Amino acid sequence: MEELSWGSIFLRVIGQFWPVWIALVALFLVSFRFKRRLGLYGKLFDSPVGMMGFALVMFWVFTALFADMIITHDPLAQLSGLKNAVPGSPLKQPVEGAYPWYLFGGDHLARDVFSRMVMGARRVLQIAPAATLFAFMVGISLGLPAGYFGGKLDTVLSFIANLVLAFPVILLFYLLVTPEIVQTGIPIWFAAVLFLFPILFLTVLFNSRFFTNPRQRNLYVGATLVIGLWAYSGLAFNLDPTGVWSMDPNLLNVFVSVVFVNSPGVFRIVRGMVMDIKARDYVAAGQTRGEGPWYIMLWEILPNARGPLIVDFCLRIGYTTILLGTLGFFGLGVSPESPDWGSTIDDGRRLLNIFPHPALVPALALMSLVLGLNLLADGLREESLRD
Repeated sequence: MEELSWGSIFLRVIGQFWPVWIALVALFLVSFRFKRRLGLYGKLFDSPVGMMGFALVMFWVFTALFADMIITHDPLAQLSGLKNAVPGSPLKQPVEGAYPWYLFGGDHLARDVFSRMVMGARRVLQIAPAATLFAFMVGISLGLPAGYFGGKLDTVLSFIANLVLAFPVILLFYLLVTPEIVQTGIPIWFAAVLFLFPILFLTVLFNSRFFTNPRQRNLYVGATLVIGLWAYSGLAFNLDPTGVWSMDPNLLNVFVSVVFVNSPGVFRIVRGMVMDIKARDYVAAGQTRGEGPWYIMLWEILPNARGPLIVDFCLRIGYTTILLGTLGFFGLGVSPESPDWGSTIDDGRRLLNIFPHPALVPALALMSLVLGLNLLADGLREESLRD
């Protein structure tokens, strides 16, 4: 077989993403049809910038979901004769049923760059949104009482947050995942503390909302505690006997580091917004009705702060994606053979002046995802300001 031309490579790559194109078209058709009923999400489609960012983000989300259907080869497989192969190189000894080309060439270990880029999206999107969500639960759980009650509680929590924020983020990230720190067990203790916050947040949320309906409250709080503690034992300590909830030690270190580094920034944003919103008339009305402080914080103040928090959530996922790429570039990512974009860029940089494609392809993928998240945040900010 002959080497593919750039035009053929382009067409074949587009063809490989067929499940993504179908999912994107279906999503946009449904969203346009019902956008007036979908609140802030629906209004996003009135913003060209936001819509473009949403399309880029969902492209990579669907790529991660359908990665097994898109890849042309096993991202860890090494095929003879394809070390540093140029884009469009044919397989030297093709097996029956195997895809006959390396669309984006091979890396220094003769692995398919295209398949590693696709699987890298799954790796990134497994960590960044979930870790950012955990960081938001930690930041919100501490920021709400700090801003609402003030006093010594606010002073202590603000001091701790400022202490973490004063440390250079990349260096702090680097230290938390180094083997020497990992051997001390510090990441596991961090996980033991940080992973409690989602359980506490949801328990207080349901208890404050359904306090006057004990039956419904007990149902929601009981389900939260059972599922939450089950997940907590597996994720933090790997003690789930069923194996449903578990996390690889390397992944746990990275996950905990992301949550720890992002939480103080969320805390500062939430605290500042609560200090402003708690002076509004509807908060005073809730206090006059005799509503409890946690009900007011979670069901009166927090919903009115959702616009800026949603925007910050999108931006923070982008920052987290860059941080994950940086860790992978330094060799401190999830695992050495992982196809995550940072590790792949690091693998390809050594021969960048001779074979740019192994590093260039994941770098462009990383850039496009972060660009999409930033554009999406701009669109959400634009629409939230109109409310």
